[in-house]
Formats: sequence, structure tokens, C-alpha cells
Amino acid sequence: MIPDSLKIMMVAPTSFFSSYGCHVRIAEEADALRSLGHQVTVVTYHNGGAWNGLPIQRTPAIPWRTNYEVGSSRHKLAFDLLLGAKVLEVALRERPHIIHAHLHEGALVSFPAHLLSRAPLVFDFQGSLTGEMVDHHFLKKDGWFYQPALRVERMINNLPDAVIASSQRGVRLLRDNFGCNRERVLVVPDCVNAHIFRPDTLSADEKRALKAQLGIPDNRKVVVYLGLLAEYQGTGLLLQAARELLRTRTDVHFLIMGYPGAEVYRAQAEQIGIGAHTTFTGRIPYAHAPRYLALGDAAVAPKVSASEGIGKVLNYMAMGLPTVTFDTEVSREYLSHWGIYARTGDVGDLARALSLAVDERSRPRGNALREHALKHYTWEWASKRIVDLYQTCLQSGRAVVPLPRPRA
Repeated sequence: MIPDSLKIMMVAPTSFFSSYGCHVRIAEEADALRSLGHQVTVVTYHNGGAWNGLPIQRTPAIPWRTNYEVGSSRHKLAFDLLLGAKVLEVALRERPHIIHAHLHEGALVSFPAHLLSRAPLVFDFQGSLTGEMVDHHFLKKDGWFYQPALRVERMINNLPDAVIASSQRGVRLLRDNFGCNRERVLVVPDCVNAHIFRPDTLSADEKRALKAQLGIPDNRKVVVYLGLLAEYQGTGLLLQAARELLRTRTDVHFLIMGYPGAEVYRAQAEQIGIGAHTTFTGRIPYAHAPRYLALGDAAVAPKVSASEGIGKVLNYMAMGLPTVTFDTEVSREYLSHWGIYARTGDVGDLARALSLAVDERSRPRGNALREHALKHYTWEWASKRIVDLYQTCLQSGRAVVPLPRPRA
């Protein structure tokens, strides 16, 4: 008999919590599941912050790497070995009903605990492992290790009882490139808490005060970016596009929020002559994100990776911001025909799209995007879908899941 309140062990092969990317998905999934009455514990690396009273079990530290590091690192092997041991310890002690593993490392290190505890293993797939390693320059497609890495990824993708993909593109990738049975893959897109992210977060006076605090002239249109700063995120391309745009209009300011490398990109902005029209805040705590996004007249997510999700656009959508991205399948899946798209990697076309986004005529796009987010991308809907998957796994072993409902 399946209990009404499930014990869920989430495995996060990262320094949870930090204010970006997969951390946000993990945290908001956990909150949504807890709101339905389920018990969630996160097992993660030694470092990281607290999140909303969520129980967190951490690995011990490794002596030679005690500080947090964003992104891929050669030290992750040691972190993951410790994580696998911790996952097994917690699984055998607490006997969860479900092991919900995020990212490929999470699925791999959770597999022994899945076998020994007999708890179904659900893998939250957020993009291709080999694709990400290519984006981070850890692999080359024509290198010696690319094909072996693909075989390892194929093996990991087929270990779990069920896989959650964050996009329809992810489903096709799993099916066509890695041989996953489509009936074991469920689409649960990145979602957003639209009660927190909303256009009326700040009054007009509060906006003026925060702009003044950040040194942003009140008469400028503000383009906001919030996320990691990195070349695969398109940060360098964004600065080049900003330079192109500012050659023809000077009423635009770029508020670039995130880390690491804020100082490097600030220096780059100064070097190309746009320092007076850019503000770099560094890391912004996730709880403060709505206040800063509320300063935006438009938002941008210039991610060039085609293999990863782009969850930040959900926050932009919920804030009612006209949103610019490169023209990728995942972007169109979220933004539909209300997005403003540029040709991938084309700086000039990105500048054109940004100019269109800050135009007053684009404001209805932002309103439509918020309505779209409220209708299709709420965690209330997503969490119920995840629980249905858990129950199917518990009832029948390897899951057979329904096709996702159509989206407008």
C-alpha cells in the first residue's frame, strides 16, 4: 500500500543551495512536493546554503577543496564518491519511498542505494552530460574521450526506473540519442512561483530608489539578466550586442546580475566602451531576485548551449518582461510566439532583438508571457505530475507514464 505522505530523498550533486540554475529547480520542486504533504530530504555536497527549512544531509569536506566552485571541476570525482557514500547511508537509515536524483552524477551515485534499499530511482534529466562537457570545454567532439563519454551517458540514462525531462527536446534527445524508452520519460518543465515573481513587486518610488542605489539613470530603459556569467551562457555575446545597440541609441542600460567573473566582465565592458551603460551586481540572493528583476523593461537570456535548460526565462515571464533569447527549440518551447528571438550567436541580430524588446510596443508581449506562465508553468501542476510518476513507480516497478498534455 502506498502511503499518503511519501518520504523522498533528493540527491543533488552540487553545493546546494546557491542562487542559480539547477539549484532553483531542486528547491522549488522540493517546496512544491512538501506543500502536498510529502517529506523531502536533500543529500548534497559539503558546502551550500540553507533553503526554506528544507532538511539537508551533507557529505564531509575533502581537505584539498573546501571552497565552493561553480560548474564543472576535476575535483567533482572526489565530491561524488563522498556523495554516493552519503546517499547509501541515508537511504539505509531513513528508508525513503523514492530516490529522486538530479543530474547524471546524482543518478549514477544513487544507483547502489536504489538496489540495496529497493526504492524506485527517478532521474531528473536537465540536459546532456556530454553536451555540457563540450560547452564547458572539457570534451571535444572529435577527441578521444567523446565516444566513451557518450556510452557512459547512455548507460546512466537507462539506469533509473523513470526519467523526468525538462523539455520536449530532452525527451527526443533521450529517445533518439540514448535509446531510452519513451514510455519511461515524463516531461516536467521548469516552472515558476508566480506569487513571488510578479510585476508589482516594487512601487514606482521603490524602483527609482533602487535604480539610484545601483547608479542607473532614471531615464534609461533597463535590460536585465540574472544567472551565471560564462561564455556558454552568452555573457560575452551580450556585451558585444550591447555595444552594437548603444551605437544607435543611448537610452538603454544593462543590469547584469550573477557570478562568477563579474569583475572580469565589468572590465570587458569598460574596455569596449559601454561601462557607463552597464551595472554588474555580482551574486544576487534568490530571495531578492524579484526586486531586481522589477527594474527591467526587458530581459535577456543569451544562452548558446542547445543541450541545457533555460529556466531563468520563467522568472522573466512571471515578471511580465518582454524576453530576448537566441532562437533555440527550448526557448520557443517556453516563450512560444511571444518571445523575441535572435539568430544563435549573431551579435548584430541580438542587438536588433534587444532594441525591439525595450520598445513600448513590446509591453503586451510581457503581459502575454506572464499569462502564459500562470497557465502552463506552475509548480502546483508540476508537483502533482511528479507525484503521479512516483506512485506509478511504486505500484509497478519500472514506470510507464502518460504522454504529456498538449500546451498552447
